[in-house]
Amino acid sequence: MIGNILKMKVQLSSPVEYQLPVDDKLIDMNAHIGGNIKLEYQGVINCISCGRKTGKSYAQGHCYPCFISLAECDMCIVKPETCHYDAGTCREPEWGQQHCMQSHYVYLANSSGIKVGITRGSQIPTRWIDQGASQALPIFRVASRYQSGLLEVAIKQHVSDRTDWRKMLKGDAEPCDLGAMRDELAEECNSQVTELQTRFGAGNIEYLPAEPMVEIQYPVDQYPEKVKSLNLDKSPLVEGVLTGIKGQYLMLDTGVINIRKYSGYKLDVDLI
Repeated sequence: MIGNILKMKVQLSSPVEYQLPVDDKLIDMNAHIGGNIKLEYQGVINCISCGRKTGKSYAQGHCYPCFISLAECDMCIVKPETCHYDAGTCREPEWGQQHCMQSHYVYLANSSGIKVGITRGSQIPTRWIDQGASQALPIFRVASRYQSGLLEVAIKQHVSDRTDWRKMLKGDAEPCDLGAMRDELAEECNSQVTELQTRFGAGNIEYLPAEPMVEIQYPVDQYPEKVKSLNLDKSPLVEGVLTGIKGQYLMLDTGVINIRKYSGYKLDVDLI
């Protein structure tokens, strides 16, 4: 099957169900674990936003004009504490209203160890799965992305905000008591939380002491002993036995490949 791919669609089940979009078709990837897979880059990238051909992918699938003009590619998406919507300089105010001025969650996740992160409510549990988390727990609900960014800045003084993707791909993380960590962080960050509640209103910065922890299992037959990254830009043909899927990574007996990185790439996908 030849077509432009996007990041895999996921559904929380036991284990997670994965589908690879190829143009307008979806491939059930779980069904092919244990079989041979071949991905061959056709030398064409189409922007996932406007569709035009681009010689290089920016921000996981965009052409350069979209990269410098779309709000979803702005630096404030990576660093939400720098949101400039209220300054009137948002690249796309309507997009910002729909995506950033909405309820967000600050959460703890266990992927390569405990980390703090943020996501829109509509992206739960997709965000956790895309990061390869085996456990996740919402700890605050806030009224906007900007507020979630400010809260994350306070919390990441005590816990990492990053995932070690190599460690994540070597196996399931050691189980952690995320509830205990939530309570500890709430105490350590009490002054910053109170300050944000005073600034934005207590109802807009809501602590969640009773949310249940979500456990996530991935369809993996075998984790790699050594993580070798496969790169379609350097070697347009990737093939091997599909041994598992975690996060947005396909694990092959020849290495691992981050499918999200190649959004917009035109591939020949051959699964046996």
